[in-house]
Amino acid sequence: IKPVVKKKKKSKKILLFSIIGVVLILIIVAVIASGKKDKIVTVQSEKIIKRNITQVVSGTGTINPETKVDISAEISGEIVQLPYKEGDTVKKGDLLVKIKAETYGARINQQQAGVQYSRTQVEVAENNLKKAELELQRTEQLFQSGLVSQSDLDNARIAYQVAQSNVKSSNANVRQNQALLQQSSQDLSKATIRSNMDGIVTKLNNEIGEKVVGTQQMAGSVIMTVSDLSTMDAEIEVSETDITSVKLGDTAEVEVDAFPDRIIKGFVYEISNSAKSKGTGTQEQVINFIVKIRIIDQDVQLKPGMSCNAEIKVNSKPDVIAIPIQCVTAREDEKQENTENDEVKRKSDENLKKKEKPKEVVFIVEEGSPTKVKMVQVKTGISDDKYIEVLEGLQPDQVIVKGPYKAISKELEEGTIIKVDNEIKKKTDKEE
Repeated sequence: IKPVVKKKKKSKKILLFSIIGVVLILIIVAVIASGKKDKIVTVQSEKIIKRNITQVVSGTGTINPETKVDISAEISGEIVQLPYKEGDTVKKGDLLVKIKAETYGARINQQQAGVQYSRTQVEVAENNLKKAELELQRTEQLFQSGLVSQSDLDNARIAYQVAQSNVKSSNANVRQNQALLQQSSQDLSKATIRSNMDGIVTKLNNEIGEKVVGTQQMAGSVIMTVSDLSTMDAEIEVSETDITSVKLGDTAEVEVDAFPDRIIKGFVYEISNSAKSKGTGTQEQVINFIVKIRIIDQDVQLKPGMSCNAEIKVNSKPDVIAIPIQCVTAREDEKQENTENDEVKRKSDENLKKKEKPKEVVFIVEEGSPTKVKMVQVKTGISDDKYIEVLEGLQPDQVIVKGPYKAISKELEEGTIIKVDNEIKKKTDKEE
């Protein structure tokens, strides 16, 4: 009886292990099958239509008057008159600054006396010349009569020539003193500074009693700034990558931080030819160009120095095929060159492996069961802040994948199965 029991136990163990083995096999098969199952990607879509596209170039900067004049001291001295304050209106010819000129007055008196003295010296020199001329004439007559020697005649001639030179020197001295007097008179006139334009005092750097420094070679202390606020400009910085698109006459919309609810109209009237560099020699180096925009709207009380943002309309196309910018992504193909040439084999991997320029592609929704996408290469044109023009590759009324970004840039490939759910996008838009 005992051997029969052992056989039954052995049979049960074999059956148990068999069942466990089958279960393991089924689990492995299920895992492999699930791995081979196509992944479904949830996307949002949009029907392609024609739109009007306006390409813009943006920049930031400040508001400045077209014309402003820095009033600088050309002579040194103490300010004794300063009739206008910052914000006051001035007219052409109005007295702006008067500098104490006592030193220049004394200098002029001294130089006037010098001119008078030099003129007296001219008279003395002329009289001496007349005397030398008469003496020469008498000596020549006596020499002809044999009463004086040749030496006496030569001395008389030399004396006459010296008298002539003294007259010339005295006249030159007069002209020199007159020039010094004229220069001092001009310096004295510079002590009084008048406005050469109508405008407003937009900056005042000094007060009465302060001393200013002036030089003849360069601009001295800037006492004040007078600006014509009737014509205002927006001076903005445009990056080097965008400056080639900007043209004279392009229309622009300017937003000033002080007027957040107002769009101010203008046009480009000046484009800088020289670059403005920031962070030179560092990784943060930025190259910009200054663009000046003439403000057309005259009903806005703009002030110099106000910060602003501007959008310049550089190109516009009506009724073109346009899709959301995020629809376009890049795909890159790599081609491996095979060759038996030993010399080529010795080259680096960079020379053996050539990368094509990434191509711009979009994904079109192909209805069916299941719904899939088709990858289409496109050629793009201009763009605005939301849409980009498509020149080749698409037709109106096609349905294009427009989101999410992760799906377009990484997950989608040719033939990927998708699930279109535009409700997600609507909820997101409402929340924003």
